[in-house]
Amino acid sequence: MPQFQLQAFLQNQLTLIRYIIKWIAFVIPLGLLIGSANALFITALEEATLTRYKYPFLLFFLPLAGIFIAALYKYFGQASDKQHAEAGNNLIMDEIHKPGGGVPARMAPLVLVTTVITHLFGGSAGREGTAVQMGGSIAAAVHGLLPHFIRKHLTASDLRTLLIVGVAAGFGGVFGVPFAGAIFAIEVLAIGRLSYEAFFPALLASIASDWTVRAWGVHHTLYPQATAIVDDLSQHVELTNWLFLLKVLIAAACFGLVASLFATLTHTLSRTFSHFIKPTLLRPLIGGLIIIAFTFLLGTRDYLGLGTSSSSPDGISILSAFNSGGATPYSWLWKLLFTAITLSSGFKGGEVTPLFFIGACLGNTLAWLLGAPVEVFAALGLIGVFAGATNTPIACTIMGIELFGARYLPPLALTTITAYLFSGHASIYSSQRLHTPKHTTHIPSNTPIRDLPKHIKPKNKRKPKN
Repeated sequence: MPQFQLQAFLQNQLTLIRYIIKWIAFVIPLGLLIGSANALFITALEEATLTRYKYPFLLFFLPLAGIFIAALYKYFGQASDKQHAEAGNNLIMDEIHKPGGGVPARMAPLVLVTTVITHLFGGSAGREGTAVQMGGSIAAAVHGLLPHFIRKHLTASDLRTLLIVGVAAGFGGVFGVPFAGAIFAIEVLAIGRLSYEAFFPALLASIASDWTVRAWGVHHTLYPQATAIVDDLSQHVELTNWLFLLKVLIAAACFGLVASLFATLTHTLSRTFSHFIKPTLLRPLIGGLIIIAFTFLLGTRDYLGLGTSSSSPDGISILSAFNSGGATPYSWLWKLLFTAITLSSGFKGGEVTPLFFIGACLGNTLAWLLGAPVEVFAALGLIGVFAGATNTPIACTIMGIELFGARYLPPLALTTITAYLFSGHASIYSSQRLHTPKHTTHIPSNTPIRDLPKHIKPKNKRKPKN
């Protein structure tokens, strides 16, 4: 090897070593910090859920809780809230794409407290949004607290990477899926593109966060139980049989369409609340009253809260959907409506766990219609609807493997990519960018999802005559 080539090789290796040491020094402590916040959050959610089960009358205070949440964000949230569902997640995405406004440190405690309040009083919401917002807010705060002599060596690209690291640590830690968390953080930013430049620090932080949650003694109890149910499935089911995969394909298309319905309905209701109800404090009040009315109309409280468990032994939940008869044909639709109303009216939380509920129950129903294994289709639905709503098929495939095992890779991969295609360009994250369209279109690259209607021209539109 010529001397100049050897020098270039050694220089590249030295640069790589510096890069690795730099990000290990940054993200391991950050992952531990975000993991601790996740552990606190998960524990608080569990206590809030158990308290709501113990005192059912708390549901009647949901409208008042909504007013309190709206007031907190109105007077203390500032940039943390933009008057639409999951504004915090979108704020972080916007800052990653185009730094400038900054991510406020107050976002982490605000979203944690308000999400716990939402669940305590019966709002239908998830936890991913809160974990991601806490992760991004903590990452931004840590960057701001660094000594000047360190911060001056960090570029705008480094700050962008730190925010991605926060997303990965938040997601991976709250669900116990560190590898999926890292992939999710680099895949969710833009449809059709992976930001590999942040993959290494994102993976380190996600692993550190997940380890920290477990080290605090906080366990993810639901999904191991679901995995055990799926693993008990009779081994005679051939997962690569063409007829079985055809049924998977049909179900996956339904998962994608329902994901699109959820995203579109949530955004539409959010705009409707904003347009017709100008006072921000009244939106969650009305949303809470609607949730109470639906609860008593249906005669069940199974569609409140996370949906990971039920206050009734024979109630409907994510886990019950893995059993034959564990969901009604319309369970998925009711959870979709409850969650869309909760989030669009101003309550706080995420969408992913409710999407798990929607997907598992829809998979349960489709398994009955298609004559397929309920356990497998509930698992596929849990992953598929999530993949379609977030446009992250790779992360969801990895999550499926982490939750249910590599044996289910063929149907998992077919489900996530098919659901991704059938969901169109809908997304629960309006700040997600469109890098590579799913089908031929003239939409400019890197267009935010919220701006797509401006670029979609009606067909056969006649040009005005001169």
